[in-house]
Amino acid sequence: MRELSLNILDIAQNSVAAGASRVEIEVREDTAERTLLIRISDNGCGMSEETLRRVQDPFYTTRTTRKVGMGIPLFKMAAEMTGGSFSIASEVGKGTVVTALFRTDSIDFTPLGDAESSVCALVTMNENINFVYRRRLDENEFVFSSDEIKEVLDGVPLNEPSVAKWIGEYLTEHAESLRLTASPENQGGQSEA
Repeated sequence: MRELSLNILDIAQNSVAAGASRVEIEVREDTAERTLLIRISDNGCGMSEETLRRVQDPFYTTRTTRKVGMGIPLFKMAAEMTGGSFSIASEVGKGTVVTALFRTDSIDFTPLGDAESSVCALVTMNENINFVYRRRLDENEFVFSSDEIKEVLDGVPLNEPSVAKWIGEYLTEHAESLRLTASPENQGGQSEA
């Protein structure tokens, strides 16, 4: 995939398909360490040990609409190609946690892309799921919870066009705010001379 945000969308959709009622998406960047961590966790049906072993094989999928499952294997490969790491843990009846750590100074690093649009799409297309999006850049962080927004809206659907637009703008504005408050010496790993 050309952007890691598309991997986030794909893996979170797996959580939706697993019957999760809560999906947490964490994007944490440490500019001093030159790392980007992406973690997606859910409380869905989980996987057996056998499925967990096989899920990283691109020629294995539980979907009936296609014969291969490239999401997890490509995400793993993208992380490991940067010198980073990948892990997946799951327990039947409890859920799944997928974690990928990327080295952002690697020539093989795939850009994050528009993670906020991916989260907005997930939130507005899956009204019955609480999506918690945690975005952290160095010491600064913001957290978004779709359940909190639903409570404020008091019955107005999240996929109502003006609400969906507001959610997208809210997420983008807060992500941009993180970038603006990052210390100058850590932005891009360079300091001004």
